[in-house]
Amino acid sequence: YVAGDYDLMVVDISIPSDPIEVSNWHTTEQVSDVAVWGSLLYAAAYSGLRIVNISDPAALVEIGFYDSPGVPHGVAISGEFAYVADGSSGLRVVNILDPRNPTEVGFLDDSSGIARDIAISGDYAYVANDSYGLQVVSITDPTQPFEVGLYDTPGYAMSVAVSGNYAFVADYVYGLRVLDITDPTNPTEVGYYDT
Repeated sequence: YVAGDYDLMVVDISIPSDPIEVSNWHTTEQVSDVAVWGSLLYAAAYSGLRIVNISDPAALVEIGFYDSPGVPHGVAISGEFAYVADGSSGLRVVNILDPRNPTEVGFLDDSSGIARDIAISGDYAYVANDSYGLQVVSITDPTQPFEVGLYDTPGYAMSVAVSGNYAFVADYVYGLRVLDITDPTNPTEVGYYDT
């Protein structure tokens, strides 16, 4: 599932050397990121979070929408919640138990910087913020997220992925930063790759 500007593309990768486009859902706005959970796709679109039924990949159907206060750049799903990196409106937590009626239940809005991307691991959300770097947010109680750790990358944190005890941050200008998050309250850089 590919967020392609004003299109959401579904690509069959069963033969990786020969990917085939199955369908193309044209949207009226930019789509920055997607996350799939079961038969539903959650798209971070310009005006908010769009929820799309993908049970038939050749015929996508939008079933729900959350109008966020900012401009979503990233989305991650954990359990019954969607975590949205909502640009200048920070982190928004949306209950998606009823995908036809998603509702915001919590947020962390520090009113500065742009939340660009998000990854979830256990009880923590890792937010790539272009002004602060990597923000580590406790989501033990999704209705009251709060920052527990921070690592200020040298440039502008644009994207993040988490694997095990490491966070990998795409830092605009300064390449890939590798952070040890064994202690989420004190992320430390252990390596980098200058792209």
